[in-house]
Amino acid sequence: MRTQVPGALVGRRAELRRLDELTAAAREGRGGVLVLRGQAGIGKSALLGHVRQAAAGFRILHASGAEFESELPYAALHQLCVPVLGRLGDLPAPHRDALEVAFGLRAGTPDLFRVGLATLELLGAAARESPLLCLVDDAHWLDSASGKALTFLARRVAAEPVAMVFAVRVSGGELDGLPGLDVGGLGDPEARELLTRESHAALDEQVRDQLVAEARGNPLALLELPRAGGFAPPGPASVPSGVERGFQARLPDLPAQARLLLTIASADPTGDPGLLWPAADRLGIDVPAAAATAAATGMVEFATRVRFCHPLARSAVYRAATAGQLRAAHGALAEVTDFAVDPDRRAWHRAQATAGPDEDVAAELERSAHRAQSRGGIAAAAAFAERSAALTLDPAKRVERTFAAVRAKLDSGSTDAAEDLLGLVDNSALDARRQAEADLLRGQIAFVRHNDGSGPEFMLRAARRLAGADPAAARGYYLDALEMAHVVGRASGVLDKVLAALRTAPPSSGVDVLDALVLLETQGHRAAAPALRQALSHGDSPLWIQRPGFAVMIAGELWDPDLPLAITERLLKDGRETGSPLTLRLGLALAASGASMAGELGRAMAAIAEEEAIADAIGGPPMLYPRLHFAAMRGRRDEARQEFATATATASRSGAGQLLANVHWASAVLHNGLADYPAALAAARRGVDDGDLFLAGAALPELVEAAIRCGERETAVTALGSLAERAEAGGTPTGLGVAAYSRGLVTGVEEHYREAIEHLEHSPLSPYLARARLLYGEWLRRAGRRRDSRTQLRLAHDLLSTAGVEAFAQRAADELKATGETARRRSGPSHDRLTMQETHVARLVATGATSGEVAARLFLSPRTVDAHLRNIFRKLGITSRRQLRDQPGIGA
Repeated sequence: MRTQVPGALVGRRAELRRLDELTAAAREGRGGVLVLRGQAGIGKSALLGHVRQAAAGFRILHASGAEFESELPYAALHQLCVPVLGRLGDLPAPHRDALEVAFGLRAGTPDLFRVGLATLELLGAAARESPLLCLVDDAHWLDSASGKALTFLARRVAAEPVAMVFAVRVSGGELDGLPGLDVGGLGDPEARELLTRESHAALDEQVRDQLVAEARGNPLALLELPRAGGFAPPGPASVPSGVERGFQARLPDLPAQARLLLTIASADPTGDPGLLWPAADRLGIDVPAAAATAAATGMVEFATRVRFCHPLARSAVYRAATAGQLRAAHGALAEVTDFAVDPDRRAWHRAQATAGPDEDVAAELERSAHRAQSRGGIAAAAAFAERSAALTLDPAKRVERTFAAVRAKLDSGSTDAAEDLLGLVDNSALDARRQAEADLLRGQIAFVRHNDGSGPEFMLRAARRLAGADPAAARGYYLDALEMAHVVGRASGVLDKVLAALRTAPPSSGVDVLDALVLLETQGHRAAAPALRQALSHGDSPLWIQRPGFAVMIAGELWDPDLPLAITERLLKDGRETGSPLTLRLGLALAASGASMAGELGRAMAAIAEEEAIADAIGGPPMLYPRLHFAAMRGRRDEARQEFATATATASRSGAGQLLANVHWASAVLHNGLADYPAALAAARRGVDDGDLFLAGAALPELVEAAIRCGERETAVTALGSLAERAEAGGTPTGLGVAAYSRGLVTGVEEHYREAIEHLEHSPLSPYLARARLLYGEWLRRAGRRRDSRTQLRLAHDLLSTAGVEAFAQRAADELKATGETARRRSGPSHDRLTMQETHVARLVATGATSGEVAARLFLSPRTVDAHLRNIFRKLGITSRRQLRDQPGIGA
């Protein structure tokens, strides 16, 4: 196919300037990325050709997504890294092992974090000799694992001499968050110039104008449409379809053997001649003659690799083949693919060659699905499982394999595909257990959709189906429904339905969490507290190990801050040992929230930064709960309101009622700190009224304080009664202390404030102790005891300002000023001058961690860590790592 000459592209001045800027920055050690987006044939590949030719002095790595390889994990990443795999020996053993596992060079389960970080190190090592240019064409067909790894890489090359350019047709994939450039069509003058320059035939003006109109500025269409024959008026069909028809127009006149050879080549995305020639030979093709004829079309090149001139050419050939030709091509490819070397691709070819049910092929696909899942290829596992189910004749096995495919589709994020597959199952033909399993899957699909609140109800239906046949399993489903309903939130009404259904659940052999929560709903905290405590820790695998997030909510209901600390430590340990992103992110989120509540805001910032690094590494949004808790405690109005707005919008989109309840609690804390009591009252009232586990109880002291300040004594008395019941049932110093100072607000009795301070001195949540002293100091000042009030206010101010709890600290300073004393100005914690990520880097370095160790922890390159350190030193006015240990809020 004729292409535009790189460096002489028509109408692409702005695009060329962006690409030249990207490579110029990489030469100077400032890496970057650009995603070229545009329809097929619009010129993205030509732009990649330009940057390849213009990047003098660069080492060039190239990969290309393939439609038929989009489900094989790490295929594209391996393609990109092949030229530099000789440097694997330069990597630390864990990272070398991660890449070898991902690329199938050794057995194991790849860890996405380590794979991404290892790739960053590998390319960084290669870039020390010369800058790197990484070109990824057809990125819309990247396999999911490669897409995540390359996105991870693209976000972290800023400190490396590496330029990355992706070409992609559509938005909506892993690359969406990266810097991009939309590549549009050529204007009419540029289109005429290209057509005149590239056409070998003389075209009169009328024909030229017709071609320009039909091509709609698409360069490939301008070059290919003249060969399609005929010039129909522009219609609604897309240009890529017209281009594909142009390629297909070359096929009818080809000899049968040449066309079959092209079909085999189109069915094999590897481009390996070692597969193509033997497969062609098995089908009796005269290879030399057929290859010469096929190459003469200009659509394919047979060399060390088999390459089509454009992805649309491959697609055109494949779609033009008959079903029989495709089965023959895939069958031949399956026969020549070595089972020992590439069992999964062989299984896939066999599946495409099979016209009807085949248990042998279905079983092989099932094994491939398991292998793909173990290698992190969730999308591949889903595709293999789906095809396996389709080729299964036995009804029971077909249902089992369909359910496996649905679960795999869910794991891969293909919710709609999972629902479609599940809809193929005849529910009436299932026994009770299978019907329950189907309902469980429907519930999970609904829950993943977020804005569909029917998930818990499907779980309930599954539990009821099993209530008679398998009571133990039924109770597990009831607990699934309950946990899911708590995430949806009581305000949705779903939680009340679940709790009502639990009263008819099969009995347990002892007291478990279901019984305890029903007891809580029916008889209150005093009756339920012993059962809740027993449920949290009873048995060989207690609730806090099985369902840590749920256990934290129940512990919060008891005002117990100690169990969440134990849960957090276990999650962090397990997450770091196993590399599980879900476990580690949950542990870090709990660590951040716990640190915020304890007034350790530097530690909270570090945990939030690490959780965000993991979220970024796997291409997901960061958890919002810990950011809300941090913003509430720090007390900066504008920052907090921005976090609240983000969380509220997310909760509205996703139907996450519990997230909204967190916003209400955080808003109440913030506004009580700012002495904006009407706003605090409104937020606290919403938080309490929603009735969510833990959060409603946590909002009660905020409601008491705001109501008293606003003159709503009756509201405060009612809230105090509920708070006291919870605190007395829990019996912890934290709960008893918070209830005591809230009682002091209502009664005005000095002893209640003293009692609060006595209890809270034994609590790990120092801001609550500081608030007790602040409230006591305010009461003393209003009682005319200025000297006594100064002591309490000074202690409160010292605690709050040292911790960086700014709004409450300012309240204490204002009260001190009213007594005639000015609060001593304290330098804020060092972390106040740093970003969250800088805080985490500083804290890790202060413990003696090297740049490499910090880089591994935060999934960065060592050069990026060193760049962060330079900023940290500048902001803190220091010059060495050792000085970090003496910085408030950073060092030990």
